Amino acid sequence: MNFKLKIWRQANSREKGKMVDYDVKDISPDTSFLEMLDQLNETLILRGESPISFDHDCREGICGQCSLFINGRAHGPLDQTSTCQLHMRSFKEGQTIYVEPFRAGPFPIRKDLSVDRKALDKIIASGGYISVSTGQAPEANQTRISSEAVEQAFDAASCIGCGACVASCKNGSAALFTAAKISHLYRLPQGKIEHKKRIQQMVQTMDNLGFGACSNTGACEVECPQGISIAHIALMNREFWK
Repeated sequence: MNFKLKIWRQANSREKGKMVDYDVKDISPDTSFLEMLDQLNETLILRGESPISFDHDCREGICGQCSLFINGRAHGPLDQTSTCQLHMRSFKEGQTIYVEPFRAGPFPIRKDLSVDRKALDKIIASGGYISVSTGQAPEANQTRISSEAVEQAFDAASCIGCGACVASCKNGSAALFTAAKISHLYRLPQGKIEHKKRIQQMVQTMDNLGFGACSNTGACEVECPQGISIAHIALMNREFWK
């Protein structure tokens, strides 16, 4: 398969960027999107040109590093699919593909398609954990949790922290990410002890970092590769105002 790529190139956060055209040829339909970029980079290196910078790690849809905006959608044209799990058979022969970084105020561009998403880590560090004292842990089977609570906790905990919700939101809101981290701990008995402190600190940190407010357009849920529900945002808002 042959494709025409229009890729955002930017040397660093201080310089202006622009879309640059590239042609890739003889790409297998079974090639992943990131593998296609790898092949393009090999060609660029052989030509003595600077390779395209982009974030990636596990390439198994788990780590959330593959944050690319493809043809106007976070992670590309497929629902509930991360970029690393996207294959070139999802595009048409000869199609023009636009590739850009995740754009949001708290996500400064480092180079090309690579953005700094430390802001999400700072939200987690402000309260997205359970404090545990040393000593004998209680017997897990003695703590009863309903099946409904377990399912809701697992739904929230499936967030991979990719930032697609932020990049897809017209306000650049991190509400879905923050709500998912708050909700999955709130649903479990171990997380309820520090819940009030946690929700105040995490919401305050989210606001201080410059993320926008949620206006319930639902774009975050649509573009989330894990399909996390905006119902978690409703829970976060309710508990925060309480």
